[in-house]
Amino acid sequence: MPGQRCQGRAGCRSGGRDAGAGPGARGSFPGRSGPGAPGPPGQSPCAMSGAPGGRRPTFPGLPGRAGAGVLGRLGALGAPDPVSVPAGERVLEEAAGARQRCGNGGGSVPGTLLCTNRRLAFLPGQARGSLRSEDEVALPCIHKLVAASSFSKPKVLTAASTLKFIPEELAVFCRDFRLLHFYFPENGLAPQAFRVANAIAQAREEAAWLGDAADGWASPGEAPPEEEEEEDEEGSSTTLLFESLRDWEQELQRLGAAGWRVSAVNERFDMAPSLPQYLWVPSGLLDHDLKRTFAHFQERRVPRLCWHHPGGGDLLRAASFHPASEPGGEDVRCLEELLLGGRGPCVLADTAELPTLADIQLAHLRLRALCLPGAVAEEKWLSALEGTRWLDHVRSCLRRAAEVASLLAGKRCSVVLQEPSDRDLNCLLASLVQLLGDPHARSLPGFQSLVQREWVAAGHPFPRRLGLLGQDSPREEAPVFLLFLDCTWQLLWQFPAHFGFTENFLLALHDSSFSPYFSTFRFSCQRQRGRSSLPRLPSQTYRPVGGWQEPGGHRGDPRPCGFPPVWAWGRRFTRQQREQFRNPAGPPGPPGPAGTLSPATPAAPCLWGGPRLVLTLAKGSLCPHPLPWRSRPPPRVSPSDSQGTQGGLLGTRQPPPGLLLPCTAGPCIRLWHRCYLRGLPQEQRGRLAPSLAGLAEELQLLQDRLGAWNLRRPH
Repeated sequence: MPGQRCQGRAGCRSGGRDAGAGPGARGSFPGRSGPGAPGPPGQSPCAMSGAPGGRRPTFPGLPGRAGAGVLGRLGALGAPDPVSVPAGERVLEEAAGARQRCGNGGGSVPGTLLCTNRRLAFLPGQARGSLRSEDEVALPCIHKLVAASSFSKPKVLTAASTLKFIPEELAVFCRDFRLLHFYFPENGLAPQAFRVANAIAQAREEAAWLGDAADGWASPGEAPPEEEEEEDEEGSSTTLLFESLRDWEQELQRLGAAGWRVSAVNERFDMAPSLPQYLWVPSGLLDHDLKRTFAHFQERRVPRLCWHHPGGGDLLRAASFHPASEPGGEDVRCLEELLLGGRGPCVLADTAELPTLADIQLAHLRLRALCLPGAVAEEKWLSALEGTRWLDHVRSCLRRAAEVASLLAGKRCSVVLQEPSDRDLNCLLASLVQLLGDPHARSLPGFQSLVQREWVAAGHPFPRRLGLLGQDSPREEAPVFLLFLDCTWQLLWQFPAHFGFTENFLLALHDSSFSPYFSTFRFSCQRQRGRSSLPRLPSQTYRPVGGWQEPGGHRGDPRPCGFPPVWAWGRRFTRQQREQFRNPAGPPGPPGPAGTLSPATPAAPCLWGGPRLVLTLAKGSLCPHPLPWRSRPPPRVSPSDSQGTQGGLLGTRQPPPGLLLPCTAGPCIRLWHRCYLRGLPQEQRGRLAPSLAGLAEELQLLQDRLGAWNLRRPH
């Protein structure tokens, strides 16, 4: 099953016993398999070559040279198997001979359980190369660690707790809905089991991110992992990171947005620290005039272009108007040029109808508690799922995105997404609207570029929203990004042939949000990400031509971050696993030679208002909305023109080609089983694959299980 697959790894068979049998009957954790016997003392289920007398085996090459170290581990057959470990990571404790349970059938896999200063990793006996994603857990991803034995009640381990018994089993409850079980057979592993359990509890507390106070996880004097030479991958090589002027210009050219330009007004982050260096603004607005507008929006996050529809509609995003703003005549001119600019009516779409951050966090906590084994009775499970309100939040986000996408496709106008901070739900809405209306965003490189632009570069505070800060920091946790991935999965399930990636890709991205190795989720904004670059550069210099300039660099060149982006999938996934990220039944590729949007029939001009009209989108209807600096009442809109976007604005005609309108009715919004029910192995059996990629994965799962069964059967 996902996250806990039995990959056909070689185990040991002793005296005809089932090598997959777990420890004796302890009955400590819900959802365990039936009782089993580990074998008599002296007859080890898994021979430990290289560790005579139960001594702790050594791991040569750590930390090694300044680059990647080499971790030599002992496989089930006694041969050391090298595994690459990034510089700065060190092994704290290990238990060679531990076993990981696979599913509910009583099977288990022998290997080595490792605790490093960044992650908990299980190295199967026959696995080679880099660690597999399902065999490792980033320490901040561990929600709860429980130890149990035959002679004591289960105990939740923390850094301050004292373990007074030798653990025979460890249960790791992960925040990404995984539930991992590890056994320690009675073959001299008692000291190692005790040490590794305490090390995990201690390291979990010490590995908390420091967020804005310190740039990431790197301790004082600890260098980030160095870039490794790896094979260039299709997808990652075409992903725009939006850290350079060239990326912004290239994407603007692809969109074909006439009347817009790339502005470097925030190149030094002095206008808005949380915004990216480069912004898409109207061509007729000079940077001198643009600077007048920053003070009139909360957090100085001004309106800027997100996406241009081929029919002529523009999607913008901005923070709410500053309540104490009193613009003068010249400022009003600049503000209206930025919002309206002669592009037709402007529609303000706020997030009042969407769940709040507190609602999202509460629903996610309830969902995670519900998806644990034995949480509620089976006959009450569906009603308890409805009570979490998680699916209601998914439904409301998809409905709001469909309204905005229909408005952009139906009439030539500007839609401005407004949120008080412009860093959370605006990221979600802007991304969903583009998934619905832009086929390029539904390709694998296009989706990665979309996340980079609308989340990473736009300043979504990943460490705070994912709860990766230290315990002493204020808790502002709300998994908005995970809600977006769920909405994306709903679209993938309803329109499988329109996406170039698969559910495997979304699962990998979901689990990677807690990984310590990537810059994507380490920082809250581009400014913080750039400041973490090592080594530190000296102070800037000013030249009459070119302006501020870094020593040895050029204006506009980004300072590379020491940590790679999450899109470097080759660091954790094999080529075969990465092939499962691509949907063979999806579209052949992005439209146009370079992913440019194909020219579409221009939308009908708006007949329900002039170019200076400002409306608001509320409950599917358009209503007049006065701007804060306008004293006269807004013009009236006829009742037929103020109808919902599905009726009055689009009429009854079919949606234009390329636009996806998802069904948001109750039965159409489904639970993401493969993500949320990974703690319930029995729920993964007998599931139907919705696509060719899913069928290929089902076949691989069955082959793995068959291989594991053949290894355990007596000869």
